[in-house]
Amino acid sequence: MTTMESLIGLVNRIQRACTVLGDYGGGDNTFSSLWEALPSVAVVGGQSSGKSSVLESIVGRDFLPRGSGIVTRRPLVLQLHKMEDKADEHAEFLHLPKRKFTDFSLVRKEIQDETDRITGKTRQISPVPIHLSIYSPNVVNLTLVDLPGLTKVAVEGQPESVVQDIEAMVRSYVEKPNCIILAISPANQDIATSDAIKLAKEVDPTGDRTFGVLTKLDLMDRGTNALDVLEGRSYRLQHPWVGIVNRSQADINKNVDMLVARRKEREYFEFSPDYGHLANKMGSEYLAKLLSKHLESVIRARIPSILSLINKSIEELERELDHLGRPVAVDAGAQLYTVLEICRAFDKIFKEHLDGGRPGGDRIYGVFDNQLPAALRKLPFDRHISLQNVKRIVSEADGYQPHLIAPEQGYRRLIEGALNYFRGPAEASVDAVHFVLKELVRKSIAETEELKRFPSLQTEIAAAANTSLEKFRDESKKTVVRLVEMEASYLTVEFFRKLPQEMEKPGPGAVTATSPTTDRYGDGHFRRIASNVSAYINMVSDTLHNTIPKAVVCCQVREAKLSLLNFFYSQIGKRESKELGQLLDEDPALMERRLECAKRLELYKKARDEIDSVAWAR
Repeated sequence: MTTMESLIGLVNRIQRACTVLGDYGGGDNTFSSLWEALPSVAVVGGQSSGKSSVLESIVGRDFLPRGSGIVTRRPLVLQLHKMEDKADEHAEFLHLPKRKFTDFSLVRKEIQDETDRITGKTRQISPVPIHLSIYSPNVVNLTLVDLPGLTKVAVEGQPESVVQDIEAMVRSYVEKPNCIILAISPANQDIATSDAIKLAKEVDPTGDRTFGVLTKLDLMDRGTNALDVLEGRSYRLQHPWVGIVNRSQADINKNVDMLVARRKEREYFEFSPDYGHLANKMGSEYLAKLLSKHLESVIRARIPSILSLINKSIEELERELDHLGRPVAVDAGAQLYTVLEICRAFDKIFKEHLDGGRPGGDRIYGVFDNQLPAALRKLPFDRHISLQNVKRIVSEADGYQPHLIAPEQGYRRLIEGALNYFRGPAEASVDAVHFVLKELVRKSIAETEELKRFPSLQTEIAAAANTSLEKFRDESKKTVVRLVEMEASYLTVEFFRKLPQEMEKPGPGAVTATSPTTDRYGDGHFRRIASNVSAYINMVSDTLHNTIPKAVVCCQVREAKLSLLNFFYSQIGKRESKELGQLLDEDPALMERRLECAKRLELYKKARDEIDSVAWAR
């Protein structure tokens, strides 16, 4: 196989693989653009211009539906693959991937049936293409797109918009800069009225992409010829015009072999008094070789951009596969390793949230710096040490005999009653931190890319982490409540030893506790008791303001960092392979996407290697 055949054959294979993988006509933009970057040949012409005959002559087989009016009602993407083994000549449809057609009359029937499946048995058209590959020793490597014939009038059974619909469909192909336009015009009509040439001139004004084909040369009026067109005097193109002699209706009716028809075509030009001097540049065989040669030059010019696009696609696919993760192993050891690795990734992200590498951990400090002080300030100490309440509690503590000097029992009852209020803020701090930790677990699970593949494992890890957090919360509550009880169970003696000394140092004009004018049971006495109790409560509040955060961090935050999934780890090692497999049961859509990406990646890498191996060969 020559370098040219290798290049064009490679492009054919890439185009077909792109189509099989769904890149063309509805895939991702990056992938579908690869199809558009690869050159192909669009066959354009009016109805009954001889398009089908030209294609059949190039292929060397009679395989297209025939009839009056619009016969081609869907685009036919025809990929020709040259092969050496004549015995294996066959056709394959993309929608019937496992079936080989060796009888080309059945190919014609399947094209008609597949058209009817989309459009119904009507004259409607559809932009959904039919993909057909033909493998034969009688073809050159080419990709041709047979498009519905351009028309000027809607016939019965067609919508009024069919003229515009067909033109829009044809334009969607020929407007692409990598599309080579094969403009078919019948020789027995004025070239100035050619629908194909008119459209080609609009989308390709320089004519760099347009090849003119003149059909039905043998049907021209006697004494006339098409030399003015073929030699470029009537309408000049950048590429030479090619004349074609189609099979006659009699030959079609007799099922004359296409190879025999090719021979008759050669003989027509060789012995024609008008076209004999152009015989070596006429005919369907020459057209196929001309297109193939031009296609090779276009491919060579496009190789850098094609390689760039392929490399870009490879990079994006590899990134996506890394994001999706590699397939899960089936043995228990590898599955356990995968689970533990994912747990470690989750644990790492969770710790980053706590330590400040990611947002969220600062909310725990907010509990200690804002919520706890605010809760302490809102405690109803003013009501507890109101003059009326102090009198009541001190009197109740004295019993039937009032206190002589200082009401120690009254002090204890007032202080112990006040200290009980601290339980509420202490427990609320524990609950607030517990809520933050649960939220950080949820966020960490969502941010662990490896976990997104396994919904069941997400659920298990979330449940295990929350169970641990609840255990830490319960332990933390016990600890902070114990701190409060410690303050209530043993009062700081040193604080009270200072009280008499302070009382014996009155300010100017003040009345001392030992003054004979002092009423030991007056309001001033009880206000002094309330003031002393308030001072002690404030001292305890300051202490708890510092110790509660320490206890919460030690019992909840620190334990969450050290042993959040410890119980889960101890249990996961006991599970059987089936249970581990259930944990690693992926979303079917994700598995399908990974398989699709792997196929594309294999295609692109193979294409890159083949282009590198043949692109610059001589």
